[in-house]
Amino acid sequence: MLFQMVSMVLDMVAGLIAGTCLLRFLMQWQRISFHQPLGQFVFAVTDWLLLPLRRVIPAWSAWDLSSLVGAFLIKLVQYTLLWLVAGGQGALGLLPLVSLVGLAQLVVSALSALVLVLAVLSWINPGSPMYSLVARLGQPFLRPFQRLVPLIGGVDLSPIALLLVLQLLGMVFARLQMSWMY
Repeated sequence: MLFQMVSMVLDMVAGLIAGTCLLRFLMQWQRISFHQPLGQFVFAVTDWLLLPLRRVIPAWSAWDLSSLVGAFLIKLVQYTLLWLVAGGQGALGLLPLVSLVGLAQLVVSALSALVLVLAVLSWINPGSPMYSLVARLGQPFLRPFQRLVPLIGGVDLSPIALLLVLQLLGMVFARLQMSWMY
């Protein structure tokens, strides 16, 4: 019972921080302005971790590698703490791999949420500023599917195709993680 409670709290906290690091990476990659409420939130949540990392890990082209490393480190801390709470059971050497797969699961979950929000906003309020922001974040992932999936009756089904692929990836990552942890 204690393990499940600690696991849930760690998953929420690590998910928020690592997810915000990933959002910062995506916003910088897409050159989205941080002079808006979401950008200010991203800075507030991640600056304490990413500013020191930037001194050691430089950006590469348009890629902010410190955001990716920061997200990975947060997941590594999460799984290390869970390993300690579980009494050190399992192979300590697998924690980096488990953390990497946990980060991949977070990416899958975040992209799934992004696609769902984008689909809902496109139906109810496609002219809103929030739709514009979400569309810019989601377009790089939807574009390949939009080329493959034709419009059917004027309806873009590419988000459904992307969600299907993301769910399949999520299942694979969950299976990998479970096999390495236990």
